[in-house]
Amino acid sequence: MSPDNEDRPKAESPGERALRLHPFYGGKIQQLPKVPIGGAADFSVWYSPGVAEPCRAIQRDPEQVWAHTNRGNTIAVVSDGSRVLGLGNIGPEAGLPVMEGKALLFKYLGGVDAVALCLRPRDDDEFVRAVRMLEPSFGAINLEDIAQPRCFRILDALRGSMDIPVWHDDQQGTAVVVLAGLLNALEVVGKRLDQVRIAMVGIGAANNASYRLLKAVGVDPGRIVACDTGGTLHRGRADIAARPVELAKKWGICLESNAEGVQGGIAEALRGADVCLAFSTPGPGTIAPEWVRGMARDAIVFACANPVPEIWPDAAREAGARVVATGRGDFPNQVNNSLCFPAIFRGVLDVRARTISDAMAIAAARELAAFARERGISETDIVPKMSEWAVYPRVAAATGMAAQGEGVARLSATRDALIDHATRVIGDARRATEALMREGIIAAPPK
Repeated sequence: MSPDNEDRPKAESPGERALRLHPFYGGKIQQLPKVPIGGAADFSVWYSPGVAEPCRAIQRDPEQVWAHTNRGNTIAVVSDGSRVLGLGNIGPEAGLPVMEGKALLFKYLGGVDAVALCLRPRDDDEFVRAVRMLEPSFGAINLEDIAQPRCFRILDALRGSMDIPVWHDDQQGTAVVVLAGLLNALEVVGKRLDQVRIAMVGIGAANNASYRLLKAVGVDPGRIVACDTGGTLHRGRADIAARPVELAKKWGICLESNAEGVQGGIAEALRGADVCLAFSTPGPGTIAPEWVRGMARDAIVFACANPVPEIWPDAAREAGARVVATGRGDFPNQVNNSLCFPAIFRGVLDVRARTISDAMAIAAARELAAFARERGISETDIVPKMSEWAVYPRVAAATGMAAQGEGVARLSATRDALIDHATRVIGDARRATEALMREGIIAAPPK
Protein backbone atom coordinates (compact mmCIF):
# COMPACT_ATOMS: atom_id res chain seq x y z
CA MET A 1 0.00 0.00 0.00
CA SER A 2 1.55 3.30 -1.06
CA PRO A 3 1.97 5.95 1.67
CA ASP A 4 1.02 8.57 -0.92
CA ASN A 5 -2.66 7.67 -1.13
CA GLU A 6 -5.02 10.62 -1.10
CA ASP A 7 -6.27 10.29 2.47
CA ARG A 8 -2.82 9.93 4.03
CA PRO A 9 -1.77 13.00 6.05
CA LYS A 10 0.01 15.63 3.98
CA ALA A 11 3.52 16.75 4.90
CA GLU A 12 3.13 19.40 7.60
CA SER A 13 4.63 19.97 11.02
CA PRO A 14 2.28 21.19 13.72
CA GLY A 15 4.96 20.05 16.18
CA GLU A 16 7.47 22.55 14.85
CA ARG A 17 4.87 25.30 15.05
CA ALA A 18 4.03 24.27 18.61
CA LEU A 19 7.70 24.48 19.62
CA ARG A 20 7.84 28.03 18.32
CA LEU A 21 4.52 29.28 19.71
CA HIS A 22 4.45 27.72 23.18
CA PRO A 23 7.43 29.74 24.48
CA PHE A 24 6.21 32.82 22.62
CA TYR A 25 2.96 32.79 24.64
CA GLY A 26 4.40 31.21 27.78
CA GLY A 27 1.65 28.62 28.00
CA LYS A 28 -1.96 28.60 26.87
CA ILE A 29 -4.08 29.68 29.84
CA GLN A 30 -4.24 32.78 32.05
CA GLN A 31 -6.61 34.18 34.68
CA LEU A 32 -8.52 37.43 34.21
CA PRO A 33 -11.03 39.28 36.42
CA LYS A 34 -14.75 38.64 35.93
CA VAL A 35 -15.91 41.62 38.02
CA PRO A 36 -15.81 45.33 37.15
CA ILE A 37 -12.96 47.40 38.62
CA GLY A 38 -13.41 51.15 38.31
CA GLY A 39 -10.74 52.10 40.78
CA ALA A 40 -8.90 51.12 43.95
CA ALA A 41 -12.07 51.61 46.03
CA ASP A 42 -13.59 48.53 44.40
CA PHE A 43 -10.98 46.35 46.09
CA SER A 44 -12.72 47.01 49.40
CA VAL A 45 -15.71 45.13 47.99
CA TRP A 46 -13.90 42.32 46.21
CA TYR A 47 -11.26 41.94 48.92
CA SER A 48 -10.85 43.34 52.43
CA PRO A 49 -12.91 44.44 54.28
CA GLY A 50 -16.02 43.64 52.22
CA VAL A 51 -15.06 40.04 51.42
CA ALA A 52 -15.52 39.11 55.08
CA GLU A 53 -19.29 39.09 54.68
CA PRO A 54 -19.40 36.41 51.95
CA CYS A 55 -16.94 34.42 54.07
CA ARG A 56 -19.32 34.58 57.04
CA ALA A 57 -22.27 33.66 54.84
CA ILE A 58 -20.42 30.53 53.65
CA GLN A 59 -19.37 29.69 57.21
CA ARG A 60 -23.04 29.74 58.25
CA ASP A 61 -24.15 27.76 55.20
CA PRO A 62 -21.38 25.98 53.24
CA GLU A 63 -23.70 25.64 50.23
CA GLN A 64 -23.36 29.40 49.77
CA VAL A 65 -19.87 28.78 48.39
CA TRP A 66 -21.52 28.07 45.03
CA ALA A 67 -23.18 31.50 44.98
CA HIS A 68 -20.31 33.61 46.31
CA THR A 69 -17.35 32.07 44.44
CA ASN A 70 -16.39 30.68 41.06
CA ARG A 71 -16.28 27.12 42.40
CA GLY A 72 -19.39 26.25 40.40
CA ASN A 73 -17.56 26.91 37.13
CA THR A 74 -14.09 25.67 38.06
CA ILE A 75 -12.64 22.20 37.62
CA ALA A 76 -9.21 20.64 38.06
CA VAL A 77 -7.46 18.74 35.27
CA VAL A 78 -5.28 16.31 37.24
CA SER A 79 -2.53 14.04 35.91
CA ASP A 80 0.70 12.37 36.93
CA GLY A 81 2.01 12.33 33.35
CA SER A 82 2.30 8.54 33.36
CA ARG A 83 0.55 7.93 30.03
CA VAL A 84 0.48 11.10 27.95
CA LEU A 85 -0.99 10.98 24.44
CA GLY A 86 1.28 8.72 22.39
CA LEU A 87 4.30 9.66 24.49
CA GLY A 88 3.96 7.31 27.45
CA ASN A 89 5.34 7.98 30.93
CA ILE A 90 6.95 11.38 30.47
CA GLY A 91 6.35 12.73 33.98
CA PRO A 92 4.32 15.60 35.43
CA GLU A 93 6.37 18.53 34.10
CA ALA A 94 6.40 17.20 30.53
CA GLY A 95 2.68 16.47 30.79
CA LEU A 96 1.79 20.03 31.81
CA PRO A 97 1.50 21.40 28.22
CA VAL A 98 -1.14 18.75 27.51
CA MET A 99 -3.11 19.61 30.65
CA GLU A 100 -2.98 23.30 29.76
CA GLY A 101 -4.26 22.39 26.29
CA LYS A 102 -7.09 20.47 27.91
CA ALA A 103 -7.91 23.53 30.01
CA LEU A 104 -7.98 25.64 26.82
CA LEU A 105 -10.54 23.29 25.24
CA PHE A 106 -12.64 23.29 28.38
CA LYS A 107 -12.84 27.08 28.29
CA TYR A 108 -13.28 27.67 24.58
CA LEU A 109 -15.67 24.79 23.89
CA GLY A 110 -17.47 24.58 27.22
CA GLY A 111 -17.03 27.92 28.97
CA VAL A 112 -15.51 25.98 31.89
CA ASP A 113 -12.62 27.40 33.93
CA ALA A 114 -10.08 24.58 34.26
CA VAL A 115 -6.87 24.50 36.29
CA ALA A 116 -4.06 22.20 35.12
CA LEU A 117 -2.55 20.28 38.06
CA CYS A 118 0.27 17.80 37.52
CA LEU A 119 1.17 15.69 40.56
CA ARG A 120 4.12 13.51 41.55
CA PRO A 121 2.50 10.96 43.89
CA ARG A 122 4.49 8.18 45.50
CA ASP A 123 1.63 5.71 45.09
CA ASP A 124 -2.06 5.41 44.27
CA ASP A 125 -3.16 6.24 47.82
CA GLU A 126 -1.20 9.50 47.81
CA PHE A 127 -2.73 10.43 44.45
CA VAL A 128 -6.21 9.79 45.82
CA ARG A 129 -5.53 11.78 49.00
CA ALA A 130 -4.18 14.73 47.02
CA VAL A 131 -7.26 14.90 44.80
CA ARG A 132 -9.64 14.52 47.74
CA MET A 133 -8.03 17.53 49.40
CA LEU A 134 -8.92 19.66 46.35
CA GLU A 135 -12.67 19.18 46.74
CA PRO A 136 -13.50 22.48 48.57
CA SER A 137 -12.14 24.53 45.65
CA PHE A 138 -13.56 22.76 42.62
CA GLY A 139 -16.91 21.83 41.11
CA ALA A 140 -15.56 18.71 39.37
CA ILE A 141 -12.37 16.76 38.68
CA ASN A 142 -11.09 15.62 35.27
CA LEU A 143 -8.43 12.91 35.51
CA GLU A 144 -6.13 12.77 32.53
CA ASP A 145 -3.32 10.69 31.05
CA ILE A 146 -2.87 8.22 33.91
CA ALA A 147 -1.45 4.76 33.18
CA GLN A 148 -3.47 1.62 33.74
CA PRO A 149 -4.29 -0.17 35.98
CA ARG A 150 -3.62 2.81 38.27
CA CYS A 151 -6.23 4.90 36.41
CA PHE A 152 -8.98 2.36 37.19
CA ARG A 153 -8.18 2.18 40.92
CA ILE A 154 -7.90 5.95 41.27
CA LEU A 155 -11.15 6.65 39.44
CA ASP A 156 -13.08 4.07 41.46
CA ALA A 157 -11.66 5.35 44.76
CA LEU A 158 -12.41 9.00 44.01
CA ARG A 159 -15.88 8.45 42.56
CA GLY A 160 -16.78 6.54 45.70
CA SER A 161 -15.54 9.16 48.13
CA MET A 162 -16.15 12.65 46.68
CA ASP A 163 -19.34 14.68 46.46
CA ILE A 164 -18.42 16.26 43.13
CA PRO A 165 -18.10 14.59 39.71
CA VAL A 166 -14.83 12.77 39.03
CA TRP A 167 -14.28 11.75 35.41
CA HIS A 168 -11.38 10.10 33.61
CA ASP A 169 -11.60 11.44 30.08
CA ASP A 170 -9.33 8.83 28.52
CA GLN A 171 -11.85 6.25 29.72
CA GLN A 172 -15.29 7.80 29.88
CA GLY A 173 -14.95 10.64 27.38
CA THR A 174 -13.58 8.36 24.70
CA ALA A 175 -16.33 5.82 25.38
CA VAL A 176 -19.03 8.47 24.90
CA VAL A 177 -17.79 9.46 21.45
CA VAL A 178 -17.21 5.81 20.49
CA LEU A 179 -20.82 5.02 21.35
CA ALA A 180 -22.11 8.04 19.42
CA GLY A 181 -20.02 7.15 16.38
CA LEU A 182 -20.98 3.49 16.56
CA LEU A 183 -24.71 4.28 16.75
CA ASN A 184 -24.46 6.35 13.58
CA ALA A 185 -22.12 3.95 11.77
CA LEU A 186 -24.63 1.16 12.38
CA GLU A 187 -27.36 3.44 11.05
CA VAL A 188 -25.32 3.96 7.87
CA VAL A 189 -24.73 0.24 7.27
CA GLY A 190 -28.21 -0.83 8.36
CA LYS A 191 -27.30 -3.00 11.34
CA ARG A 192 -28.61 -3.12 14.91
CA LEU A 193 -26.50 -2.65 18.03
CA ASP A 194 -28.10 -5.62 19.79
CA GLN A 195 -27.33 -7.98 16.90
CA VAL A 196 -23.74 -7.18 15.88
CA ARG A 197 -20.58 -8.96 16.91
CA ILE A 198 -17.93 -6.61 18.28
CA ALA A 199 -14.18 -7.13 18.44
CA MET A 200 -12.14 -4.97 20.80
CA VAL A 201 -8.46 -4.65 19.97
CA GLY A 202 -6.67 -3.47 23.08
CA ILE A 203 -8.39 -3.44 26.44
CA GLY A 204 -6.87 -0.43 28.13
CA ALA A 205 -8.60 2.64 29.55
CA ALA A 206 -10.62 3.55 26.44
CA ASN A 207 -11.91 0.09 25.56
CA ASN A 208 -12.57 -0.83 29.20
CA ALA A 209 -14.91 2.13 29.45
CA SER A 210 -16.38 1.46 26.00
CA TYR A 211 -17.07 -2.13 27.05
CA ARG A 212 -18.88 -0.95 30.20
CA LEU A 213 -20.90 1.66 28.30
CA LEU A 214 -21.89 -0.85 25.62
CA LYS A 215 -23.15 -3.17 28.34
CA ALA A 216 -25.05 -0.31 29.96
CA VAL A 217 -26.78 0.49 26.67
CA GLY A 218 -27.90 -3.12 26.28
CA VAL A 219 -25.20 -4.96 24.31
CA ASP A 220 -24.85 -8.62 25.30
CA PRO A 221 -21.21 -8.98 26.50
CA GLY A 222 -21.22 -12.50 25.08
CA ARG A 223 -21.21 -10.92 21.60
CA ILE A 224 -17.97 -9.06 22.37
CA VAL A 225 -14.51 -10.57 21.86
CA ALA A 226 -11.75 -8.50 23.44
CA CYS A 227 -8.06 -8.92 22.71
CA ASP A 228 -4.94 -7.75 24.54
CA THR A 229 -1.26 -8.43 23.92
CA GLY A 230 -1.71 -11.94 25.28
CA GLY A 231 -4.55 -12.80 22.89
CA THR A 232 -8.31 -12.97 23.19
CA LEU A 233 -9.91 -12.67 26.62
CA HIS A 234 -11.70 -15.81 27.79
CA ARG A 235 -12.16 -17.91 30.92
CA GLY A 236 -8.98 -19.86 30.20
CA ARG A 237 -6.62 -16.87 30.50
CA ALA A 238 -4.59 -18.14 33.45
CA ASP A 239 -2.19 -15.18 33.22
CA ILE A 240 -5.04 -12.79 34.04
CA ALA A 241 -6.70 -15.10 36.58
CA ALA A 242 -3.40 -15.20 38.49
CA ARG A 243 -3.67 -11.44 39.18
CA PRO A 244 -7.34 -11.06 40.15
CA VAL A 245 -6.87 -7.88 42.20
CA GLU A 246 -4.55 -5.93 39.90
CA LEU A 247 -6.40 -7.05 36.75
CA ALA A 248 -9.89 -7.24 38.23
CA LYS A 249 -11.61 -5.41 35.38
CA LYS A 250 -9.87 -7.47 32.73
CA TRP A 251 -10.68 -10.73 34.52
CA GLY A 252 -14.32 -9.65 34.75
CA ILE A 253 -14.34 -9.25 30.96
CA CYS A 254 -12.81 -12.73 30.62
CA LEU A 255 -15.67 -14.17 32.65
CA GLU A 256 -18.62 -12.56 30.90
CA SER A 257 -17.59 -11.84 27.29
CA ASN A 258 -16.68 -14.08 24.34
CA ALA A 259 -19.55 -16.54 24.70
CA GLU A 260 -18.14 -18.69 21.86
CA GLY A 261 -14.77 -19.00 23.58
CA VAL A 262 -12.78 -17.62 20.65
CA GLN A 263 -9.05 -18.11 21.22
CA GLY A 264 -6.11 -16.68 19.34
CA GLY A 265 -5.10 -13.11 18.54
CA ILE A 266 -6.43 -10.09 16.69
CA ALA A 267 -7.08 -12.07 13.50
CA GLU A 268 -9.31 -14.53 15.35
CA ALA A 269 -11.10 -11.78 17.28
CA LEU A 270 -11.92 -9.96 14.03
CA ARG A 271 -13.04 -13.02 12.09
CA GLY A 272 -16.75 -12.61 11.32
CA ALA A 273 -17.06 -9.48 13.49
CA ASP A 274 -19.31 -6.61 12.36
CA VAL A 275 -17.41 -4.00 14.37
CA CYS A 276 -13.78 -3.46 15.33
CA LEU A 277 -13.06 -1.01 18.16
CA ALA A 278 -9.27 -0.63 18.32
CA PHE A 279 -7.40 1.38 20.96
CA SER A 280 -4.13 -0.45 20.81
CA THR A 281 -0.52 -0.23 19.63
CA PRO A 282 -0.02 2.52 17.04
CA GLY A 283 0.38 1.17 13.52
CA PRO A 284 0.24 0.83 10.69
CA GLY A 285 0.42 -2.93 10.77
CA THR A 286 -1.19 -3.63 14.13
CA ILE A 287 -4.28 -4.68 12.17
CA ALA A 288 -3.52 -6.38 8.85
CA PRO A 289 -5.79 -5.79 5.83
CA GLU A 290 -6.41 -9.54 5.46
CA TRP A 291 -7.89 -9.60 8.96
CA VAL A 292 -10.35 -6.88 7.97
CA ARG A 293 -11.23 -8.95 4.90
CA GLY A 294 -12.25 -11.70 7.30
CA MET A 295 -14.82 -9.49 9.01
CA ALA A 296 -18.54 -9.50 8.21
CA ARG A 297 -20.00 -7.67 5.23
CA ASP A 298 -20.28 -3.86 5.64
CA ALA A 299 -17.79 -3.94 8.48
CA ILE A 300 -17.14 -0.96 10.76
CA VAL A 301 -13.54 -0.28 11.84
CA PHE A 302 -12.59 2.25 14.50
CA ALA A 303 -8.76 2.36 14.41
CA CYS A 304 -8.09 4.93 17.11
CA ALA A 305 -4.44 4.57 18.16
CA ASN A 306 -2.48 7.83 18.20
CA PRO A 307 -0.47 9.16 16.55
CA VAL A 308 -0.84 6.48 13.86
CA PRO A 309 -3.96 4.29 13.59
CA GLU A 310 -3.66 0.51 13.80
CA ILE A 311 -4.44 0.37 10.07
CA TRP A 312 -4.54 3.22 7.55
CA PRO A 313 -8.15 4.09 6.65
CA ASP A 314 -7.66 3.55 2.93
CA ALA A 315 -6.21 0.10 3.58
CA ALA A 316 -9.17 -0.80 5.80
CA ARG A 317 -11.66 0.37 3.18
CA GLU A 318 -9.89 -1.50 0.39
CA ALA A 319 -10.05 -4.61 2.58
CA GLY A 320 -13.84 -4.29 2.80
CA ALA A 321 -14.61 -1.98 5.72
CA ARG A 322 -17.49 0.32 4.85
CA VAL A 323 -17.13 2.83 7.69
CA VAL A 324 -13.70 3.68 9.10
CA ALA A 325 -12.99 6.06 11.97
CA THR A 326 -9.73 7.15 13.63
CA GLY A 327 -8.66 9.47 16.42
CA ARG A 328 -7.08 11.94 13.99
CA GLY A 329 -8.49 15.14 12.57
CA ASP A 330 -6.78 14.73 9.18
CA PHE A 331 -8.99 11.73 8.31
CA PRO A 332 -12.79 11.54 8.08
CA ASN A 333 -14.76 10.36 11.13
CA GLN A 334 -12.54 11.61 13.94
CA VAL A 335 -13.51 9.88 17.20
CA ASN A 336 -12.26 12.56 19.56
CA ASN A 337 -13.30 13.01 23.18
CA SER A 338 -13.06 16.78 22.68
CA LEU A 339 -16.55 16.46 21.20
CA CYS A 340 -17.99 15.59 24.59
CA PHE A 341 -15.93 16.48 27.66
CA PRO A 342 -16.37 20.30 27.54
CA ALA A 343 -20.13 19.91 27.12
CA ILE A 344 -20.52 17.15 29.71
CA PHE A 345 -18.73 19.25 32.32
CA ARG A 346 -20.80 22.28 31.30
CA GLY A 347 -23.89 20.20 31.92
CA VAL A 348 -22.86 18.78 35.30
CA LEU A 349 -21.74 22.19 36.57
CA ASP A 350 -24.98 23.84 35.48
CA VAL A 351 -27.09 21.46 37.57
CA ARG A 352 -24.39 21.09 40.24
CA ALA A 353 -24.26 17.31 39.85
CA ARG A 354 -22.58 15.07 42.40
CA THR A 355 -21.31 12.51 39.89
CA ILE A 356 -21.33 11.52 36.22
CA SER A 357 -23.21 8.25 35.83
CA ASP A 358 -23.25 5.86 32.90
CA ALA A 359 -26.81 7.02 32.16
CA MET A 360 -25.53 10.59 31.85
CA ALA A 361 -22.72 9.46 29.55
CA ILE A 362 -25.19 7.53 27.39
CA ALA A 363 -27.47 10.58 27.20
CA ALA A 364 -24.51 12.65 25.98
CA ALA A 365 -23.60 10.00 23.39
CA ARG A 366 -27.16 9.79 22.08
CA GLU A 367 -27.33 13.59 21.78
CA LEU A 368 -24.05 13.67 19.85
CA ALA A 369 -25.38 11.01 17.50
CA ALA A 370 -28.75 12.75 17.11
CA PHE A 371 -27.10 16.08 16.27
CA ALA A 372 -25.13 14.45 13.45
CA ARG A 373 -28.14 12.54 12.12
CA GLU A 374 -30.28 15.67 12.00
CA ARG A 375 -27.82 17.42 9.71
CA GLY A 376 -27.08 14.23 7.77
CA ILE A 377 -24.62 11.36 8.15
CA SER A 378 -22.71 9.24 5.66
CA GLU A 379 -19.93 6.67 5.55
CA THR A 380 -17.37 9.46 5.97
CA ASP A 381 -19.35 11.68 8.34
CA ILE A 382 -20.76 9.86 11.36
CA VAL A 383 -20.03 12.29 14.22
CA PRO A 384 -20.09 16.07 14.61
CA LYS A 385 -16.92 18.06 14.12
CA MET A 386 -15.39 20.26 16.80
CA SER A 387 -16.22 23.32 14.68
CA GLU A 388 -19.96 22.61 14.90
CA TRP A 389 -20.41 24.88 17.91
CA ALA A 390 -24.13 24.21 18.30
CA VAL A 391 -23.51 20.63 19.42
CA TYR A 392 -21.94 21.63 22.75
CA PRO A 393 -24.96 23.34 24.39
CA ARG A 394 -27.16 20.44 23.31
CA VAL A 395 -24.86 17.82 24.83
CA ALA A 396 -24.56 19.94 27.98
CA ALA A 397 -28.33 20.08 28.30
CA ALA A 398 -28.71 16.34 27.67
CA THR A 399 -26.18 15.66 30.43
CA GLY A 400 -27.88 18.04 32.84
CA MET A 401 -31.32 16.54 32.18
CA ALA A 402 -29.97 13.02 32.71
CA ALA A 403 -28.37 14.11 36.00
CA GLN A 404 -31.74 15.35 37.19
CA GLY A 405 -33.35 12.10 36.11
CA GLU A 406 -30.71 10.14 38.03
CA GLY A 407 -31.31 12.18 41.17
CA VAL A 408 -27.69 13.40 41.39
CA ALA A 409 -28.32 17.10 40.57
CA ARG A 410 -28.48 19.76 43.26
CA LEU A 411 -30.34 22.15 40.93
CA SER A 412 -33.23 21.67 38.52
CA ALA A 413 -33.79 23.32 35.15
CA THR A 414 -35.60 22.67 31.89
CA ARG A 415 -33.81 21.50 28.77
CA ASP A 416 -34.43 24.85 27.05
CA ALA A 417 -33.07 26.76 30.05
CA LEU A 418 -29.94 24.60 30.10
CA ILE A 419 -29.38 25.08 26.37
CA ASP A 420 -29.85 28.84 26.67
CA HIS A 421 -27.46 29.08 29.62
CA ALA A 422 -24.79 26.91 28.01
CA THR A 423 -25.07 28.84 24.75
CA ARG A 424 -24.52 32.12 26.58
CA VAL A 425 -21.61 30.93 28.75
CA ILE A 426 -19.79 29.20 25.89
CA GLY A 427 -20.45 32.17 23.61
CA ASP A 428 -19.05 34.54 26.26
CA ALA A 429 -15.83 32.53 26.42
CA ARG A 430 -15.36 32.72 22.66
CA ARG A 431 -16.25 36.40 22.47
CA ALA A 432 -13.84 37.19 25.29
CA THR A 433 -11.04 35.41 23.43
CA GLU A 434 -11.92 37.28 20.24
CA ALA A 435 -11.91 40.61 22.12
CA LEU A 436 -8.50 39.91 23.66
CA MET A 437 -7.15 39.06 20.22
CA ARG A 438 -8.75 42.13 18.65
CA GLU A 439 -7.22 44.42 21.29
CA GLY A 440 -3.80 42.84 20.97
CA ILE A 441 -3.83 41.55 24.56
CA ILE A 442 -3.45 38.13 23.00
CA ALA A 443 -0.73 38.91 20.49
CA ALA A 444 -0.85 37.66 16.92
CA PRO A 445 1.55 34.74 16.43
CA PRO A 446 4.92 35.63 14.92
CA LYS A 447 5.38 34.86 11.26
